[in-house]
Amino acid sequence: MHRTITPLRLAALAGAVIVANSAYTQETNERGAAEPKLEEVLVWGTSVSASSVNLQEEAIAIRQADHISDLLRTIPGVDVGGAHSLNQRITIRSLGDRNLRVSIDGANQNTYMYHHMGNLQIHADILRSVDVEVGTNSVVNGGLGGAIRFETKDARHLLRDGQQYGLRLQGSYADNSSQSYSLTGYGQLTDTVDALAYYHYLDRDNYVVGGGAIEDQEGKEIPGTDGEVKGLEGELENVLVKFGWDFADNQRIQLGYESYTDEGDYSYRPDMGLATDISIGDSLGLPLTYPTEFTRDTLTLNYELQWGANSSLTVALFGNESELWRDERAIQAIWPEDPAMVEGVAQNVGLSVLAYSTLGDSIEHQLTYGADIIDYETEYKPDGQLQGEEEATRLAVFLEDRIEFGNGLALIPGLRYDHWDMEAHVADDSFSGLSGALAGEWAISDTLLVKLSSTQLFQAPELAEVFIGAGVNDIPNPDIQEQTGYNNELSLAYEDSVLGADRFAAGFTVFNTDIQDYIYEYAPPPSEVGGRYWKDNVGDMGVEGVEAFLGYDVGGLRTLLTVSLAESDLSAARGYEELDGARIDREQGDTISLNVDYMFERIDLALHWDLLWVDDLDSGLDLDGATLDNSKGGYTVHNISARWTPENIEGLALAMGVDNLFDEYYASQSSRTGVSYHPRFGELQLTDYEPGRNIKATVSYQF
Repeated sequence: MHRTITPLRLAALAGAVIVANSAYTQETNERGAAEPKLEEVLVWGTSVSASSVNLQEEAIAIRQADHISDLLRTIPGVDVGGAHSLNQRITIRSLGDRNLRVSIDGANQNTYMYHHMGNLQIHADILRSVDVEVGTNSVVNGGLGGAIRFETKDARHLLRDGQQYGLRLQGSYADNSSQSYSLTGYGQLTDTVDALAYYHYLDRDNYVVGGGAIEDQEGKEIPGTDGEVKGLEGELENVLVKFGWDFADNQRIQLGYESYTDEGDYSYRPDMGLATDISIGDSLGLPLTYPTEFTRDTLTLNYELQWGANSSLTVALFGNESELWRDERAIQAIWPEDPAMVEGVAQNVGLSVLAYSTLGDSIEHQLTYGADIIDYETEYKPDGQLQGEEEATRLAVFLEDRIEFGNGLALIPGLRYDHWDMEAHVADDSFSGLSGALAGEWAISDTLLVKLSSTQLFQAPELAEVFIGAGVNDIPNPDIQEQTGYNNELSLAYEDSVLGADRFAAGFTVFNTDIQDYIYEYAPPPSEVGGRYWKDNVGDMGVEGVEAFLGYDVGGLRTLLTVSLAESDLSAARGYEELDGARIDREQGDTISLNVDYMFERIDLALHWDLLWVDDLDSGLDLDGATLDNSKGGYTVHNISARWTPENIEGLALAMGVDNLFDEYYASQSSRTGVSYHPRFGELQLTDYEPGRNIKATVSYQF
């Protein structure tokens, strides 16, 4: 059954919420219970923190985030490419999510499912917090480019003081083009046991690009397109259930289960533009879309311990299974030897331990230490028959010590050991390494901080993508090596009440990342190996740049300006001279963002405007980019929104906004872009264009 939320139904829901609130308030007053104060009402939103900039939670809540990009694009050095629901690709300093450490509630999410889709699938509404480490600056995280830790909501953070149970309803409508609703129930079942149940449904249609026409590089409308990006229509469901038990004053166990399902008639290549799918489909006599379903089920068991006044421990035991399925009977009609149903399955099972301890007096040691062990298993099962599988196990232990000398100086050394056992078609081998980090901080004053750091990098080769064979078509490369290197950073941060501001903040980071033995999965193989491409170490990849921010808050006004400049360059190894000087395909041009928020406290109204300006990126040699024209067009996007949380109708929130206010025709430079040539299909317009103007409205009520 097709579910639709129209503007009329949204208005009706708002009216029902107001009536329900009046009845609830009257019942509460009759019982003699005190009404909660406005400042005690927790806003349903997502807290976003980053190592490169200070963000305000209110600026996030007002955006009606329905995509991870709504949460992260403000952060300098971070972008989210991919406009399709299956293709959320997070990049940090041009490095994709396969080079980042990504977790949800402590459960590892690094799974390479399919090269035409992203490797993280989660909806923004379910998130309580996002913690972004821009660049690898600590032995705690590992990886090459940084870490992103997503935490989902739980009952403890939603219950007001004195409240035992709560309920939240939300409905959203976007004219370009989706509608959704969610229902959340949460409560304190006993003095020590709490629970939360959450359900979210999203119905997504094909959206229209900015300007209403899909054009080629010369500005001419591509035949067979009408501005609507077909192959996006589908449904998304997200379920979260959590139970927490505080079985002692200093100990807690939490059991969580999350289910994510995304299904629809989707394009064959979710990361590529509509014009490419039309060209290939028409040439082969194949349909434009295929029934597709992606599911992810995550089970977590978390344990928290606070022992003594200065030590804590968190343990996460998790199992995560992702499955991608597609009906390809239309292809089988042309090539009978191909499977009718294609399925790929990936499982991550692991244990993560993280502890903190503070020791010493005049010289204080803040210790961070722990371990990770993760087992990866992948399976390729066309027509239900197992044809390919791979497995790997990763073990890591780490220790970091922040030494405070009591005079504003701090020294932060750290050590990490990684060991990786891999049973894959590319290599059946083990990889291990000891890496270190050293940072120094100097608090010159209460308002000014300087930090200099250097961190060694380590990342073993990854398992093959699952959906096209789980490695069965990979060419073995027993000589492949792990990726190592260094990330060096110098940063400065300043915050004070100066220049007439209640809060003035400014900072910058200069960084240089050198990845040695960089692995490129489409490297041209030597003549004695044969084949089109293979995975190999092709040289040293350097990424360098600057990230800066400037914030000015006064009264109800909050502003944030960010700047990000970065470029990448490969120093090719022997045998790969043709790749020398190549940049990473996901590299982005110089970027500036501006956020302006104003709160009218007397009428409980918040206003928001943000601007994202991205400069052009000229054509040049890159890795895995478009073959004819890999230049990237710059763009400017404006978003506005307003949020009203009336004090006299406690729990009600009404939000309206317009994304891409001026209907910009653009694509994120972290998405697939450019024009390639295929000997059979001719020119292929790859660019994955973002939605045009999108008017959004959301009404929510929290009992």
